[in-house]
Amino acid sequence: MTENFFQTFVLLLLVTDPFGNVPLFISTLAHVKPERRSRVVVRECLIAFFLLLMFMFGGRYFLEALQLTSTSLRIGGGVILFLIALKMVFPSADGIFGPAPQHGGEPLIVPLAIPALAGPSALVTVLLFSTSHRMSMWLYVIALMMVAAVWLMVLLSAERLLQALGPAVITAFERLMGLILTALAIEMLLAGITTYIHGLNGVSP
Repeated sequence: MTENFFQTFVLLLLVTDPFGNVPLFISTLAHVKPERRSRVVVRECLIAFFLLLMFMFGGRYFLEALQLTSTSLRIGGGVILFLIALKMVFPSADGIFGPAPQHGGEPLIVPLAIPALAGPSALVTVLLFSTSHRMSMWLYVIALMMVAAVWLMVLLSAERLLQALGPAVITAFERLMGLILTALAIEMLLAGITTYIHGLNGVSP
């Protein structure tokens, strides 16, 4: 049980990737008033947490109502992640998710809560938890709460990390994470396609 809980915690931490999201949070919050930035970070983390929590408990029923499968979610998520990864490796002047809000505007939900934290890979992961019987659902919730606490610790100190490491190191780290994200996106896409083909052939993957 302890081993499963630790594996769940590590998996959630990897798929939400708070350390890799540091450059995105810094660039997106650059136009937000300094006294508001910590509140925005807390708000976006809470939105991502509750979205993942809702998807953990009700995602399966939502997909069934739309007649969607986890396979289609994996393929669609892989495509989205791949496009985001390309922009991380080859950044544009407008940033990863387009122009940043101007005149002190604050980002709401997109792109910080979704897809930075509660992205396709994270949604697929918590959806799989809802069909797993390795642990009690409440243990999955506790693991998600612990991961959300890590988000807050890392992202609230994002500016201090930038000052300590410098923009060149942050940019290099962002491109490195983009390369890793590219591999993860392709892996998710191939897994979805493989599952789909096996389903057509009537073979269990």
